[in-house]
Amino acid sequence: MTAKVVYTGGLRTSATHLRSGSVIETDAPVDNHGKGERFSPTDLVAAALATCILTTLGIGSDTHNINIDGAECLVEKIMASNPRRISELKVELSFPKSAPFTHKEKQIIEHTAHTCPVTQSLHPDLVLTMAFNWPAE
Repeated sequence: MTAKVVYTGGLRTSATHLRSGSVIETDAPVDNHGKGERFSPTDLVAAALATCILTTLGIGSDTHNINIDGAECLVEKIMASNPRRISELKVELSFPKSAPFTHKEKQIIEHTAHTCPVTQSLHPDLVLTMAFNWPAE
């Protein structure tokens, strides 16, 4: 088992990671009867994508000796209705100004971002756009 999730009332849940005990609380979004005071379940999908991209980049960067420390990922979730679902995720990656990246390093980073496990798990109808902001050389 990965997690135990408990409905705590008021459109909220508490998810406990069974191995570590780490807890994430969710709340329904304001546009769907909630208070929007925590991540919504669909926000977690967007956050999972961003964290997966950065984690996978970290693994690849260690393998190829590329420094991405300080890299940031902004993610925007766009919802659709009928049925209610995530229709688009917009990802913007920004990299540190510590050193310029070679053309080959940029290719490795972009390929890795586009092939992380969460990216590969998204429905093919979901629109996924990624922008890469490289430091000025």
